[in-house]
Amino acid sequence: MGCVKMNIELMYKNYVNGSWVDAAGGRTYEVRNPADWRSVLHSYPLSTKENLSDAIDGAAKAQQTWKLLTTGERAAIFRRLPDLIRNNIDSLARIITDENGKLLSESMVEINSAIMELDFQIGEGERQMGIASDCRKPGITGFTRREPIGVVSCITPWNFPFNVPFRKLIPALMAGNTAVMKSAAQTSAVGEAVTQLFVVAGLPPGVLQYVSGSGSELSDTLVTHPAIRAVTFTGSTEVGRIIAKKAAETFTRTQLEMGGKNPMVVLGDCDMELAATDAAIAAFSCAGQWCTATSRLIVTEDIADDLITRLIEKTKALVLGAGTDVASTIGPVCAMNQVNEIMEHIEKARVQGGNIILGGNRAEHGDLIHGCFIEPTIIDDVDENMDISQEEVFGPVLSIIRVKNYEEALLCANKVTYGLSSSIYTRSLEKALHFVEHSEVGMSHVNVHSAYKEPQFSFGGVKESGFGLPEAGSTGIQFFQEEKAIYIKK
Repeated sequence: MGCVKMNIELMYKNYVNGSWVDAAGGRTYEVRNPADWRSVLHSYPLSTKENLSDAIDGAAKAQQTWKLLTTGERAAIFRRLPDLIRNNIDSLARIITDENGKLLSESMVEINSAIMELDFQIGEGERQMGIASDCRKPGITGFTRREPIGVVSCITPWNFPFNVPFRKLIPALMAGNTAVMKSAAQTSAVGEAVTQLFVVAGLPPGVLQYVSGSGSELSDTLVTHPAIRAVTFTGSTEVGRIIAKKAAETFTRTQLEMGGKNPMVVLGDCDMELAATDAAIAAFSCAGQWCTATSRLIVTEDIADDLITRLIEKTKALVLGAGTDVASTIGPVCAMNQVNEIMEHIEKARVQGGNIILGGNRAEHGDLIHGCFIEPTIIDDVDENMDISQEEVFGPVLSIIRVKNYEEALLCANKVTYGLSSSIYTRSLEKALHFVEHSEVGMSHVNVHSAYKEPQFSFGGVKESGFGLPEAGSTGIQFFQEEKAIYIKK
């Protein structure tokens, strides 16, 4: 297979039934630069429900042909994607950074993670086979067959706008489904770039449809349209709950990857330098805007002051700035509404008795005043019942909760409605094994920070962090399949 080449040239349009098109009536919305909110990057179609319905109907029609291809034929198309992505990595990283605000280096990491995700899920699609067995009655052989479910809605987030689409789309399409993708409005160009990659790789028209616009305006159609058989969503718990309620009315299958309030438990026998380094990475990378970020540092009293001293030193070394500036080590948050919400959380913590020992303000010096910059913030003396201990902040804010011992730390770690990820830092094998068994999360770590993941393992949460089969791993493609049992008498 020859290497397919391309150059990313944004159309600023929807992609429906093989054509790049505007929204009905030419409606558009602006996407601004988080590093300088005065700057309008571009405008995208503000799609209507009718636009979306056309895309869904087209996907339903295309699925009748797409499902007849072999997994090998589908895989051959998707195997072109890694080279396409690598050949355009600089321009793709710039698009991500311009819209999301994260550092170019962080965008590069996201892109490489997407390549690993898609490569694994292509292989999972090729390995998807049913089981065969002799039945209990003589002369009957039974086996199972995995079949596509139909048209899938993929609703992707702004915090990882490149990686998450591949984690959802590759298993969905490898399983023989077609998909309608709606990216977050703030990262519409990233969604378009992802779509372009699939198109250039040779995906037939209609198999992937891309629409941009308002989630609140389009969500009903994305979930309840008669042709939609499943919805895979990454975003807030509040929106996920709305989707689940709507989907229940039509028995639409849902996969919801939602919020987190992830704890890092640090015990007195840990590697202190490792714990402090990882706490800074997990709390402040991507400006704290990843659902698996560490937001609660639960530390035993005997080492709390030492750990905090080390953590402050590492955090003070961070340099706020535009993601395109090579001197920056922490970028802006994604949008001005994020700034306002994060500052409200910080102020509430201050009023409730939290001791803000670092940061706590918008960055307003020099050119930073024009962007969505928040100082990396550490809040000490946090009580487990404070709002800052219970509510997802989704920004560069780390709360410190001091506890007497491991038993109290575990109780505190689980005392939230979320259950996405956790970590513990200790040299005690006994406590480490006890923690990963009793931590109420979908992913747990020992001496590894809470945001670490690899594509061969499932990615999802429990409680209010996740619903339905999790993404990635072997469950990634299973969500998009029906399993049929077949019995044959000889």
